[in-house]
This record gives sequence, structure tokens and C-alpha cells, in this order.
Amino acid sequence: MAKILLAEDEKELQKAEVTVLQMSGYEVDAVDNGMQAVEAAKTNIYDCMVIDIMMPVMDGIEALKAIRASGNVTPVILLTAKAEIDDRITGLDAGADDYLTKPFAMKELLARIRSMTRRQEAYTPTKLSIGNVTLNTEQQELSVENAIRLANKESKLMEFLMLNAEKDVSTMEILNHVWHGDPEADMDIVWIYISYLRKKLESIDANIFIDGERDQSFILTSHEV
Repeated sequence: MAKILLAEDEKELQKAEVTVLQMSGYEVDAVDNGMQAVEAAKTNIYDCMVIDIMMPVMDGIEALKAIRASGNVTPVILLTAKAEIDDRITGLDAGADDYLTKPFAMKELLARIRSMTRRQEAYTPTKLSIGNVTLNTEQQELSVENAIRLANKESKLMEFLMLNAEKDVSTMEILNHVWHGDPEADMDIVWIYISYLRKKLESIDANIFIDGERDQSFILTSHEV
């Protein structure tokens, strides 16, 4: 099940949006100001974020800038009551991937979210770096000074962990995002691939490591001083 962050301060509209999204099969975290959106993005994993521009405490543009500054590349749809081209450009320059002008049809929002989640790989950089480690997702290569090749699922798992560094990631979240709900994949396969990656990180003298226990949550973190 895809998970959506919805940042909308209009209570009735937020309630309606949450209801429609949930009825369409999405898990939804709803917040009503930009600061809450930034905090939610720091600790949770989302497949798409829907952020209203006009919000209290911190507006949607500033929230988006903060989210992007943290390295988060989750697709973002901005909602705005303003139709001026300059506002659209400001949002896109801040890191938005799409926008909708209010009022909009819920069917259109759902279509935009489906498009974003289908094409999520298009929003991921081909090179990710955490600590002294770089992952080249195209070549499936993990490197410090030395490099090591990864199998396809190893690369996908490492990419997912690096995109969510310093976040607790459950075994089920890994299954859903890396194995995409493959009925033949189970919690044991996650542990096996975590073990593979731990050995490969150690072999290249990485200063990051995967903390966590079998069947529980994992976190990619650094032991830099």
C-alpha cells in the first residue's frame, strides 16, 4: 500500500481528501502546517507528498525547500489557490514535481498521484552518497576507494536504505518497496539481503552501517566521528 503525506490546513478539505485517498487504497498521514510536514518527512517514508502552498507556521514552499535540503527526493505535488505563472515557477524551482490549482477535481489529484508513484524511479538520482560511500544505481556499484558490484536486489535495497538514511525502516516496508509485495518474498529474504549488504559495506571500509535485528526495523547510519 502506497503511503501519502498530505499537508493541508483547510480542515474540511483535508478531511475530504483523506477520505478519498483512503478509499482509493492509500495510507495517509495528514498534517495542517508546513513545519509538521517537514517533521513528518524526516521520520517517515512516503511514496508521494501533497503539500498546500498557503499554510500557517511555515508555508508549503519553505517546507518543500527544507524537505529537499535534507536530501529527500520523494515526488511532491503542490496545491495552490493561485493561478499566476510566477507561483508555479517558484514551486517548481523549490523542488516540486507537479502542481494543482484549487479548486481541483479529486479524480485529477488521484491521477497525478498514480502517475508519480508509477514513475518514482525517475525522481531518484543515479548516484547517492552517505558518509564515505557512493552508490551508482545504474551500474549497481557500491564504492569508497574500492568498488564492489551488487546484485539487482542488493542495489535496490541499498538505494532504499540510502534514500531513507537515519530513518527506522521496518522489514515490511522493505518488502513492499524493494520486493513490491512479491508473494514469494518473505521476511527471511530481507534479513538475508541485509546480511549481504553488511558484508559488502565492511569489505569496502564503509563508515556507514545497517543497524537492526532480524524481522524488526533497520536503520542506515554513520559511525563518523
